[in-house]
This record gives sequence, structure tokens and C-alpha cells, in this order.
Amino acid sequence: MGRAHEVRAASMAKTAAKKSAANGRAAKEIYMLAKQGGADVTANLALRAAIDKAKSNQIPTDVINRAIKRAEGGDAENYVENRYEGYGPGSVAIIVDSLTSNVNRAIAEIRDTFNKKHGKLGSTGSVSFLFQNVALFSFEGNQEEILMDLLDRDVDVLDVSQDDDVVVVKAPFTSFALVKQALDEIGIKEYLVAEIRMVPDEVVVINDQETKDQLNQLLDKLDELEDVQAVYHNAKLD
Repeated sequence: MGRAHEVRAASMAKTAAKKSAANGRAAKEIYMLAKQGGADVTANLALRAAIDKAKSNQIPTDVINRAIKRAEGGDAENYVENRYEGYGPGSVAIIVDSLTSNVNRAIAEIRDTFNKKHGKLGSTGSVSFLFQNVALFSFEGNQEEILMDLLDRDVDVLDVSQDDDVVVVKAPFTSFALVKQALDEIGIKEYLVAEIRMVPDEVVVINDQETKDQLNQLLDKLDELEDVQAVYHNAKLD
């Protein structure tokens, strides 16, 4: 069938692996939050935010509902959170958050991926000082109107910016629930992003194509791992 068929097949397999991993990480997060704080989204704002994030990432509704039902049914499965830090090609700083029921499997697969894809895991704190933990929201709207509404509600935010028709709000991670509640009250119905995220203080510009390709391969592979919940880096790849 030729090389073109092989390329298409490989691309489809990678897309399927990423989709499966995305569904799995969303289900785990929603399950844990529902188990810890209850399934009522009006009382459990963290769960509501996780559901909003899942929907913005095109996670199927049945995946979300099954995760909540598992939690309500008293499922006994537990997950452990861990954070791993290291460097990728081009000295790019990378943070990997894991949520897993098997810590040994998670660290083995993450370390193996770094080693095989031109990266190296470091010790705790080796790159996290290059990032800030912030609450991040993005949605369609008007920057000036949103900023005024947030100021009227005396909500603590770090920055409100506009990118075309999309408003981006950054806030201290400890203010996530309060800012989310304020934005809901303002009338924001759909979020492109609504989560706590590690944001780099400065970015590393990668111009060399080979380095860029190697870094993308590492990030893609990490994104496919079952136990990886989130990956953050400080590279600018555009």
C-alpha cells in the first residue's frame, strides 16, 4: 500500500492514543473530585471546573457521567498524585503531573519516555522554579467589560488580556473557585480553558527544526501515557 498508507495509519494510531489518554485523564480527575467532594456541582466547584475543562477538550458526555457514577457507587479505586521534572531537547524545562493507581508503572514509563526521546528527568525542584501556578480561564468576550465586572466584585486577578475574540484571565491559583464563581455570575457559559496550570515565567524559543521535532516527539509520547495527567513546558514552538 506504500509509504503514504503507513504515514496515515501511524497518524491515526497516534490520534487514537491521544484521545484515549485524554478521556482517561479526564475520567480520573472527575472521579477523584466527585469522590472527595460529592457529585453536586453547585457545591463542588472543583468538580464543576473539571467538567467544564473536560467539555472544552471535547471529552464525551458518557465518559464524564460514568466517572461520576463510579464515584457515587462507592468505587474503591484510589489514585496517587506525583510531579516529575526534567529537561527535553533544547534545554526545555518540562513538568509532568501524574495521577495513577500504580506509581511504579508511572515513573518507569515517564523515565523511559524521557530517555528514549532525548530528554532527562531531574530531581524535585529542578525546573519548577521557572513556572508559576496560576488559575487560567479563557472564553469569548470583551476584555474591558470583563475587567470592570471583576473589579466591581473585588476579585483578585493577576491579568486580563484579549487575543482576537478570546479573553484570557489569570489569577492566583488559590483564587480559582472565587474567580470561576464570579465569571459564572457575570454570565460566562462556555470556557475554552478553566483550570489551574503551571505557566512559565519566560519561554525558550526553539528555531532548530531537528530540536523542535525531537521535542514534539517527547511531548506527544508523554501525552499518550495513561498515567500522565498534565504536561507543562517553557518552549515556544511557533
